[in-house]
Amino acid sequence: MTRPQAVIFDIGNVLIEWNPERYYDSQLGEAKRQRLFAEVDLYGMNDRIDAGEPFRETVHDLADRTPAWAEQIRWWHDRWIHLASPRIDRSVALLRALRHSGVPVFALSNFGIQSFAYAETRYEFLGELDRHYISGHMGVTKPNPEIYRKVEDDCGLPPGALLFTDDRAENIAAAQARGWQVHLFDGPAGFAQRLVAAGLLSAAEAGA
Repeated sequence: MTRPQAVIFDIGNVLIEWNPERYYDSQLGEAKRQRLFAEVDLYGMNDRIDAGEPFRETVHDLADRTPAWAEQIRWWHDRWIHLASPRIDRSVALLRALRHSGVPVFALSNFGIQSFAYAETRYEFLGELDRHYISGHMGVTKPNPEIYRKVEDDCGLPPGALLFTDDRAENIAAAQARGWQVHLFDGPAGFAQRLVAAGLLSAAEAGA
């Protein structure tokens, strides 16, 4: 296996926990939250934001059109940091260990323009990445092959030189189809082992 020349992190559920259901459960209880998510396509709304639609306007427009759940829909914007937290500390440590070892680290994430800008003010490590590939800015989301092509064109590295980790199998499959090296993220311990196996970090550096 070729030693990767750059490591690409997804953000949600790789560097930052993304679990809207958990927050809504804490506020509404599980049964009421289930009704909300069944009656309102909150993830479809979020997909539009990830594709570049404005964050606040998209959320509040759906709220205005859904008066029975208007307050709770607006939480997606107004309380967003509670949906996207906490940081995954060991993943951040791996990111920093890679940078310390001279390995370029990028992000490739389905993320809205304004929500990512806000996340940067709350999670300082996002500013430590060498490159950000954010779907809202790119106008295309994973797993569309076009987003992977755009990354290749911008970074100038061949597909086989990229090691990409993501928690969603469909995003991993699309990258693998282009020839990227991939790791399906199911926790930082497994990814630490993969980075050691790839020759990017020592066991001590990875905490493995």
